[in-house]
Order: sequence, then structure tokens, then C-alpha cells
Amino acid sequence: MSSRRSFLQSAAVIGASAVVPDLEKTKTAQGPAILSQKPKSKINLGFIGVGYRGQSHVEVALLRDDCTIVAIADPQQVMVDGTLKMFDDKGIKRPKVYANGDYDYLNLLADKDIDAVLIATPWEWHTQQAVAAMKAGKYVATEVCGAFSVDECWQLVNTHEETGQHLMFLENVCYRRDVMAVLQMVREGLFGELIHFECGYQHDLREVKFNDGKNAFGGGVEFGEKGFHEARWRTKHSVGRNGDLYPTHGIGPVAMYTNINRGNRFSHLTSTASKARGLNHYIENHPNGGPNHPNAKINFQLGDVVTTVLKTINGESVIISHDTNLARPYSLGFRVQGTGGIWMDVNKSIMLEGKTKAHSWEDAKSWLDKYDHPLWKRYGADAKAAGHGGMDFFVFHHFIESAKRNIAPQMDVYDAATWMAITPLSEASIAMGSAPQAFPDFTRGRWIERKPNFAFGDEF
Repeated sequence: MSSRRSFLQSAAVIGASAVVPDLEKTKTAQGPAILSQKPKSKINLGFIGVGYRGQSHVEVALLRDDCTIVAIADPQQVMVDGTLKMFDDKGIKRPKVYANGDYDYLNLLADKDIDAVLIATPWEWHTQQAVAAMKAGKYVATEVCGAFSVDECWQLVNTHEETGQHLMFLENVCYRRDVMAVLQMVREGLFGELIHFECGYQHDLREVKFNDGKNAFGGGVEFGEKGFHEARWRTKHSVGRNGDLYPTHGIGPVAMYTNINRGNRFSHLTSTASKARGLNHYIENHPNGGPNHPNAKINFQLGDVVTTVLKTINGESVIISHDTNLARPYSLGFRVQGTGGIWMDVNKSIMLEGKTKAHSWEDAKSWLDKYDHPLWKRYGADAKAAGHGGMDFFVFHHFIESAKRNIAPQMDVYDAATWMAITPLSEASIAMGSAPQAFPDFTRGRWIERKPNFAFGDEF
């Protein structure tokens, strides 16, 4: 723990300018300009949503000396109780609790002592809570999801620009160790001119989507009011929606590789959905289900595999896959390909023209080790205590350090709006027979002048 305290105390200050809406006035040759703004030594946090995802962030926060959790809000008492136990186990003062219904979080936001809030609620709450938090003068971090409408994305952007309050999108996969090593390789030109990318969210979530709470974390055939944890809300989206419901784990890193909103932007997309059979098959063959179970007869709308193709203004193509209702191993399916070579996440392999054997795959490990990102070299030991292989440490660390300085985070409101918009645009494309959908420019033209600023290695 001493190493964590020491790096928090000695962290350098670097990042994007806090001017709104022109967030990035000056740059160094290597990346973002160094800021001289003195950070607060400690900030007070409020948590809106302390289910299992919120509790994972609470766990990281309780390890730090530069933030204090002063309040939590969640309408589920079981989640509140589990969170309070985390404080008790560490001998830390309990926070104020706001658990009186779905809207008690508004009373948390009225607390003037709270500097920043972290939102980790079901998807449908993210935007209204983030908007309310910005209007209340809080620095906001929100967990990832897809939007329900393009208008919702504009709400986030407009509120940020009207209030001057910042929003960070907590896309932790941007900090995955191999993803960041490949980012280094992209920036050093090892793949040549970038041409094509693949990514997605390919993860068997059937036991999460059907969960009655009787089988620890997963299992069962119930959802909604009879379900537990994510099964209470997540499964409903498969009933009535058809699109890429969860695009950001894949598109976040690809957006950083292609400098989206910073010299490049998405121009349009098309989406196609397969038929939906996976959830019915799961229920029919589950010991607690069967062909006659009521949930086995539901006409789920979400295609088992949704494929979205995006095009950028600079000419790159991106394929995103959403695949969560079938039996399969977990994979985000990254592929980075250019005129000089290719990296594939799924087989952990690489080929670089003139550097590896022609027409042959090579194990990527030695290359990923060679180009290990400076942030991982510096803080990798500290990150081991955090979830998702250490990614959660980095994304939370950037949130806290940005909030302490009240500066724009490197995954900002424009990134949030852009990445979230893939969901409603994909739904519209599928509904119109895979028709192309024009991509909004949430930066209002400022993407032309904005410069890349993500993870140049010496921030904070």
C-alpha cells in the first residue's frame, strides 16, 4: 500500500485543458500539454448505484488516501448492506445512505460537500443521473452502456457545455494491458497506415440474464421482478430491442487507435442482426426451465449476433460484434490491421511485414512485452489489487486525478456520446433493413482541431 500512497502523492499533472467547449488549447510534441493547476489533496465522493459493479469501484476507492466516500444511493437494501459491510470490514466510517426509492439520488446530489459522483446503475438511468449531477455542479464519472436515443447523447453534451461540468466515461478496456501495448505499436507505426479494425462484446451472459439469486451469482431461468442483480433489468433489453446494446468495450480502444473526435470521426454505420434463438434454447434446456416454462415462450427481439460496420472520415472500416446470448468463450475480438501488419486478439498473434515470418502468425507476447505501455510499467504492481485484470485501477485513478484538478478527462463527454450513439443507430439500421445511418458529430466540428491525448504515458 505504501507504493500506492507514494505515487498518489508524487503524481505529475498532465491532461486536457479544462476550457469548455474548446477542451484542448495546446499540446506538446508527444501529446497533451502539461498543466500547472494545483490539485485538491482529497475529494469527497458520492456513489449512485452500489450493485456489484458499483461495489468494485468502492473497493478501489477505499484503498486510496485522496478520496473519501461520503454518501451512497441505491434503492436495493441488499446492495446497500453489502456496501456498508465493506466499510465496516476496513474500519472506515460509514457514508450517508440514500435508499428511499429510485429518486433518492437527487438528495445525494443536493449535498454541497460532495465534489464528484460515480454512477453505476442500470443502463436506463445513466443519462438522467449524469445530467442531474452535472447540473448540481458535480464532476461526473459514469459506467458504460449504449444509449437509448441519439437525443440522449446530445443531452450529455449540451449539459456539459451549458454547465462547464466534466463527465468521464469509465471505459476500462481502454486500459487493458495488451490493448495499451498495441496502442504504443500503432503510434510508432508498426502496422503502417491503418486500414481495418474488428472488436466487440462476445460474452456468454445467459446465466447473468437469468438468475433467481439461489445459485450464488449466476444461474436460473427468471428475470425482471423474479430475478436477481443484472437479471432484474438487463434481460428486458433482449425482449424488446434489436441492436448492438453494449458497444463501448470494443469501440473504446479502436476509437483511441483511430483518433476519433481528435482528427477523425465516424461518418456512418450499418447493422445486421441474426435470428434470436439462444435465450429460448437456454431456458428450454435448463433444469429449472423446460419447453413449457413461460420464459421459454418469449419472443426475444435481440438477434443472437449483431454485426455493425462503421466507416470513418479518414477511410478506416470497423466491424463490431455483439454476441451475448449463445454458448461461447469470452472475447472482445480485437483486430488491428494496416499496410504493415496485423494483430489478432482472439489467437493472441501478430504478423508484421519485414519483422516477422511472412504469411505466418507469430505469438504476440514478445511484441506486447516489448511495447508494454509506460503506465503499466509504472503502476502495474498497484493495479493488481483492482478488478478486471487491473484495468479498473487505471480508469478509477484517472477519474480521481482529473476530478481533483477539475480538468477534462481523456475519455470525455464527447467520447461518451459518440460511443453510446452506436446503439440507437444500430437499432435504426436493423429496423430499416440494414440501411446506412449517418453519424452525428457531437463535437460540432471541433474534431478537426482537437488532438490525441489518451495515455501518452506521463499523465498523473
